[in-house]
Amino acid sequence: MSIYNSSHQDSPDVPRDTHKSILKSTSVMSLGTLTSRILGFIRDVILARLLGTGFGADAFFLAFKIPNLFRDFVGEGATNAAVVPVLSEYHHKQKKEAFWEFVHVVFSWALIILSVITILGIWAAPVIVRAIAPGFMDDPAKLDLTIRLTRLMFPYLIFIGLTAYSMGLLFTFRSFVVPAFSPCLLNIALIAAALYASRDMEEPVLGLAFGVLAGGVLQLLAYVGPLKKIGFTFKWPQQMAHEGAKKVGKLLVPRMFGAGVYQLTVLIDTLCASLATIVGAGGIAAIYYANRIIHFPMGIFSVALASAVLPAFSTLAHEETYDNLKKTLVFSLENIFFIMCPTIIVTYLLSEPIIRVLFERGEFGAYSTAVTSGALAFYAFGLFAFGGIKVMVAAFHALQDTRTPVIVAAICLVINAVLNVILMFPLKISGIALASSIAGTIDFCILYALMYKRLGGLGNGMKIYIVKVIFAAGLTGIFEYFMWQRIEMSNEFIKLLFVGLSGFVVYGLVCYVMKVQQADKIVKYLMNKK
Repeated sequence: MSIYNSSHQDSPDVPRDTHKSILKSTSVMSLGTLTSRILGFIRDVILARLLGTGFGADAFFLAFKIPNLFRDFVGEGATNAAVVPVLSEYHHKQKKEAFWEFVHVVFSWALIILSVITILGIWAAPVIVRAIAPGFMDDPAKLDLTIRLTRLMFPYLIFIGLTAYSMGLLFTFRSFVVPAFSPCLLNIALIAAALYASRDMEEPVLGLAFGVLAGGVLQLLAYVGPLKKIGFTFKWPQQMAHEGAKKVGKLLVPRMFGAGVYQLTVLIDTLCASLATIVGAGGIAAIYYANRIIHFPMGIFSVALASAVLPAFSTLAHEETYDNLKKTLVFSLENIFFIMCPTIIVTYLLSEPIIRVLFERGEFGAYSTAVTSGALAFYAFGLFAFGGIKVMVAAFHALQDTRTPVIVAAICLVINAVLNVILMFPLKISGIALASSIAGTIDFCILYALMYKRLGGLGNGMKIYIVKVIFAAGLTGIFEYFMWQRIEMSNEFIKLLFVGLSGFVVYGLVCYVMKVQQADKIVKYLMNKK
């Protein structure tokens, strides 16, 4: 029994089997993501103690960001936008031999493209680093270290890119276990590298770079067994030209523009965060740590749900069962809103103790806590929008429309850039985070309005549902505020855990009283267990 249930699920015409399949897949992805996030927190605690928000932290996090920027172009972004929808179509309509021929062509092109980008990236590392972080040019030692780390970590793109394509193939076969748990291997590799580097290396960040490469190799190797199980053994195709590959390319070109728009947003944020004279020292590291916290609830539910729902969206779109597609989309958005709304309140109100409890030790001092918690508080406002965008974009991609999300993202890029310039002067790093949240919210609202028009509406119960959940979250916020002010505990970690969990209990009870379906299902499930 999953706790995530849609208010539309009891309707007789809702595709219940599809929803149950999505929930089962989401549960697997969520469990894997939860495990990875816990390991990620252990990793980040070690990194924070080792690096803080100082010289080495900014260099490492920026250098690690660079191959990940390209990863979205030709890795997960390409897989979700173009590869999975076409793979689903071929798997649904083509014979077995034709399907595997297409898969071999896709993997061959992926290997070629990833290798070329990696070689060019290593060669052009000095130019890339200077363009992304002009503020580093004021510190030649930091600039040199960042360039060295970038060159060392760039081959990670090949391993993680091929992992993404392997993930897309497993998604097509509704296999989610390895995609859910394989990211744990990167965290394990980085934890091991950090512990070794802190004891036996003069420059610990170099050891971390080797840990990144090891994590990429381990993740790719984890897919070998599952891919063989579904019948895939890589072989170079006799010819690279293929109609399916051309279709992927046509879908991928606008998606790459979209990825470019998104990465420009990331680059603008990074550029602004590197300007220490305006936003203060340690801006890049502070944004990294704050994003790690934000991606915890997003990864456990929003990203997991978006990954699980994409194959279902694609199948419903191919079968042209748009009414079921509409209901499945509403089902997904309602569940994201139910989870994210109280998470926004709790994260915003408790941002400072969250950062202090998790990271404040070693090189991560009171200043690091202050700048990171400020960024976390304002990033929290965009939690639902960030998760909702992933589901909305998955729906557009399933309809093989990759242009619309690109156009919307381009509009929001301009908004984000303007807001960065306006807000970073009075709010410093927090202003950059707030700009991202506002731009993300606008992005989601535009996508929702366009999909609403395209599908002829998305149900009549959404407005009432949203009002109920917001009201419950508001009461939760009041409760959280007074609890934190009134309760005295010597151990701040226990206090944080108690107040945070109490808030979610209050939220659930208020939702149950107001007959929000998700809360009602949870209570009935718990009562049946007893």
